[in-house]
Amino acid sequence: VLQINKDDVTALQCKVVCLIQNGNFKEALGVINTHTKVLTSDVIAFEKAYCEYRLNRIESALKTIQSASQQTDKLKELYGQVLYRLERYDDCLAAYRDLIRNSQDEYEEERKTNLSAVVAAQSTWEKVVPEDLGLREATYELCYNSACALIGQGKLNEAMKKLQKAEELCRQSLSEDSDVTEEDIEAELAIIHGQMAYIMQLQGRTEDALQLYNQIIKLKPTDVGLLAVIANNIITINKDQNVFDSKKKVKLTNAEGVEHKLSKKQLQAIEFNKALLAMYTNQADQCRKLSASLQSQSPEHLLPVLIQAAQLCREKQHAKAVGLLQDFADQHPANAAEIKLTMAQLKIAQGSVTKACMILRSIEELQHKPGMVSALVTMYSHEEDIDSAIEVFTQAIQWYQQYQVSQTRGANPKSPVHLSLIREAANFKLKHGRKKEAISDLEELWKQNPKDVHTLAQLISAYSLVDPEKAKVLSKHLPSSDTMSLKVDVDALENSHGATYVRKKAAKLTGDNQQKEQGQGEVKKKKKKKKGKLPKNYDPKVTPDPERWLPMRERSYYRGRKKGKKKDQVGKGTQGSTTTGSSELDASRTASSPPTSPRPGSGAAVSATSNVIPPRHQKPAGAPATKKKQQQKKKKGAKGGW
Repeated sequence: VLQINKDDVTALQCKVVCLIQNGNFKEALGVINTHTKVLTSDVIAFEKAYCEYRLNRIESALKTIQSASQQTDKLKELYGQVLYRLERYDDCLAAYRDLIRNSQDEYEEERKTNLSAVVAAQSTWEKVVPEDLGLREATYELCYNSACALIGQGKLNEAMKKLQKAEELCRQSLSEDSDVTEEDIEAELAIIHGQMAYIMQLQGRTEDALQLYNQIIKLKPTDVGLLAVIANNIITINKDQNVFDSKKKVKLTNAEGVEHKLSKKQLQAIEFNKALLAMYTNQADQCRKLSASLQSQSPEHLLPVLIQAAQLCREKQHAKAVGLLQDFADQHPANAAEIKLTMAQLKIAQGSVTKACMILRSIEELQHKPGMVSALVTMYSHEEDIDSAIEVFTQAIQWYQQYQVSQTRGANPKSPVHLSLIREAANFKLKHGRKKEAISDLEELWKQNPKDVHTLAQLISAYSLVDPEKAKVLSKHLPSSDTMSLKVDVDALENSHGATYVRKKAAKLTGDNQQKEQGQGEVKKKKKKKKGKLPKNYDPKVTPDPERWLPMRERSYYRGRKKGKKKDQVGKGTQGSTTTGSSELDASRTASSPPTSPRPGSGAAVSATSNVIPPRHQKPAGAPATKKKQQQKKKKGAKGGW
């Protein structure tokens, strides 16, 4: 037909539809663009917009739809899909509501599913509390989308129950078709199982989540978006461990078409994790490149600059990292608080606690918070800067004072946080000897609540150190002991788990034992002390050696062990030769040889002016005789000379 009449509108429309049915969207769009005079927007607006949508030219598809003179139901359906892809969820929700309200056909269930998907996206990405649309969760798609909305609200246990219901409905609906295999069912359930694993990961059950993620990857699903999300989640579980596995999983996030399947926030999270993985694998240049690219895409986002600072710290360039963070804080005051907290952490890591305190005190929106006050006081105390710590307390108390006055229009009631800060300041001052300053704080507390006995007791205690007379006057306000009814079970208190003293229960006594106990009264058995054992040669008349408890080498009279020079010299040299004279080796001449230095502890070692022998070094009486006998035996059996 087109060979006969190349501008036949019906034939051209048929050709475009056939190309679309075959999936040749690019060729179909080419036919439309080459015959613009004949195929006007009124004639073929839907087909053109659909081809652009399928070719991921979402902005072009939106323009085509908006330029159409008549908005048909088909165009409205496509308009809703385009808005969803552009993440314009409010407009998308309004479009689907209008479609459901004004159309009645067999596609109503699909429209409700799309509507629930929009609500889930709002809850997940925009943190909008979803309204109850009254949709009956009769299909597994509706159950799945409802679970996603619950995850966005943080209701993880409820979301898990919804996913389990969705899995059950999916199995039921697919098992009714005889052509569907078990593998097909598992492939369809992959996205549900992936969301279950994500909930487990959020709940801290990382091992279970990792196992389920790996099971899904083994199925090799065709959805590249699902694979990319699962791979990214596995990388977040691995962190700086199992880096080789993370490198393999990164490849799944780089698959073709992933950017068209995921939302902008999902893609951004994947890029952040790529930069972190590059940092953990010591790919500094790659890390800087990725983080710089992310910063150019989202200049106000915190993570890119934090990753760059972390990389600089790994390279030991702490000063440069602090400078980078300071520049970002100056350029983006709205995010300065979190950046300054990081800067303070870096200063603490470098040991510059005082500088860290200065940075923390520059965060105006946090400097009066109890947590910040506590941190600053602790850090100043560590640096022994008590004046600065008290100044922090004073500024925080003044801030709450001004805030309360502004809120109550001149009245001056104290909030619980304000009173708590005054009490902590008083305790801190008392601890560090600032009694007069502490007394003024305690008096203010007591004025706020004169019935507070605890504060009064603290005030009296503080005055007793400064002005005893004032303490006596204040003590009259204390309640008398008669008016104080303390209902305390002493036995229960003593037998409690935390008691340091537990009274032993008296054992029941019967018969003879009871009589014995009565006769003995309060007499207690005394343990007999064992007498220490004394040496066999102990002499009470001899003064013990004062150095007897020291090792032998550490005693003042130790002269070293006598080395056997004779033994060392025997056998040295060539066979038959001797290194010393035979007279030195002759055992018969040892008695006339000159005396060597006495051995420590022997009789010769003691000075001539004292005959005292230390008891630890006294030898048994029979020891010298046995030694002589051994020498005599050796002489009998010895032959003269060598």
